[in-house]
Amino acid sequence: MSQSSSSVLAVADVAVVLAVGAALAPLIRRLRQPRVIAEIVAGIALGPSLLGLVPGELTTHLFPAGVRPLLSAIAQVGVLLFMFLVGWEMDLGHARTRGRAVLGVSLASIAFPFGAGAVLATWLYGNHAMIDGHRVDQVAFVMFVGTAMAITAFPVLARIIVEHRLQLTPVGVISLSAAAAGDVLSWCMLALVSVVATSAHPGRLLEVLGYSALYALVLWAAVRPLLRVLIRRMSRNGGVSPQLLTIIAAGVFLAAYTTDRIGIHAIFGAFSFGLIMPRDSVEILVSHVRIPLEHVTGLLMPIFFITTGLSVDLSELGGSGIVELLAIIAVACLGKLAGVIPAARAAGMTWTDSTTVGLLMNTRGLTEVIILNAGLSLGILDTRMFTMMIVMALVTTAMAGPFLSYRPHARAGGRATAGRTAPESRLSEAASPGPAE
Repeated sequence: MSQSSSSVLAVADVAVVLAVGAALAPLIRRLRQPRVIAEIVAGIALGPSLLGLVPGELTTHLFPAGVRPLLSAIAQVGVLLFMFLVGWEMDLGHARTRGRAVLGVSLASIAFPFGAGAVLATWLYGNHAMIDGHRVDQVAFVMFVGTAMAITAFPVLARIIVEHRLQLTPVGVISLSAAAAGDVLSWCMLALVSVVATSAHPGRLLEVLGYSALYALVLWAAVRPLLRVLIRRMSRNGGVSPQLLTIIAAGVFLAAYTTDRIGIHAIFGAFSFGLIMPRDSVEILVSHVRIPLEHVTGLLMPIFFITTGLSVDLSELGGSGIVELLAIIAVACLGKLAGVIPAARAAGMTWTDSTTVGLLMNTRGLTEVIILNAGLSLGILDTRMFTMMIVMALVTTAMAGPFLSYRPHARAGGRATAGRTAPESRLSEAASPGPAE
C-alpha cells in the first residue's frame, strides 16, 4: 500500500472510530457511565475481540499494518495533550482543608493496592515472563502491576463526583483531594518503573535518575516562572494573544520529547508540564487554553482507544486467562476498598461515607489505559496480560456509577449546591465535558 493510500485509509478509519464511539455514547449514558467507557468499548469492539471474529478478517482490512503507525502517531498527540490537562487539573491546594483525612486516605489508597498487586504479580510472572523471546525483568513487572493497581483516574473521578452532586460533601472533597495527591505519587512510582525497565545496567539507571532530577529542577525553577511571565505578557488589556495556545502546546510536546530522550516514557513529560502550569489567571487560561485543548483531545482520544483495542484480544485468554482475569479484578477492587475504607473511618467518616470514598477511589478509567499502553510499549506486559488489565480498568470504572446511584449521598449531596465557593466552582469546571467524560 502506498503512503498516499495509507493516509487516506487512516482518515477513513478516524471517521469509523468517531462514528462508532458516538453511536455507543447514548447507550452508555443511559447506564450512568462516563463517555470514556463508550470509547474503550468501541476500541475493543473494532479490534480482534469482536470485529476480528467476523468472517473475512474485517479488522485486518479496516486497520491494515501499514495504517496502524499513522493512527498511533495521531493518538500520541491526543494522549500527550490529555496528560498535560490531567497534570494541570491536579491542584493539591484542596487537600489543605482536610489535611489529615486526605493524607491517610491517599496513602492507604496507594499502599494497600500496591502491596496486593505486587503479591499477585509475583504469582502471575511465571505465565507472562517471556515477550518475543526476551525475559521481562521481574522487578519491573511486579512494580508496574502494583503501581497500576494503585492508580485512581482523577479526571473521570471529578466527573463522577459532580454528576452525583458530591462536590460540596466531605466524600467528594476528600476523594478528589486524595486522588490528586495519590496520583502524583503514583506517577512518580511509574516513572521509576519506566527507568528500571529501560535501564540495562546500574550505571544507566543512575544516569537516568540524574537526568530526571535535573529535568525536574529546570522545569520547576526555570520553566514555571517563565510560563508565568509569558502568560502575563500575552494576556494584557483584556485580550489574549492567539499564540499562547500554540506556545503551551509546543512546550507540552518538547517536555514529552525530553523525558523520552532521558529514558522515561513521554507521557511523564506532558504530565509534569501540566503540574507546573500556573493556577492563577484561571479564566483566561480556561477559555483560551484548556477548553480548546479539551476539544482537540475529545477528537483525538478515540483514535487512541482503537490503537488500544487492536492489542486487546479476549479470545486468546482461555480458561487459565479467565482465572487470572478474575483474580486481577478481585485484587484491584479489594485492594482499594481494604485500604480506603479503614483510613476514611479512622478520619471520622461513617461506614456509608467511607464505602462511598472507597468506590470512588476504585475508579481507574482512561488514566489506567494510558498507563497500560506505556507498559506494553516498554515491554513489561505481554498482550494477554495487557488484555486482562484493560478489562480490569473497564470493570472498575463502570462499577462506580451504578453503586453510587443507590447510595444516600447521591441524593443528599444535591441539596448543598448553593453558595458554591471558588474551589467547588473549579471542581465543576474540571468536570465539564472533556476528553475523559
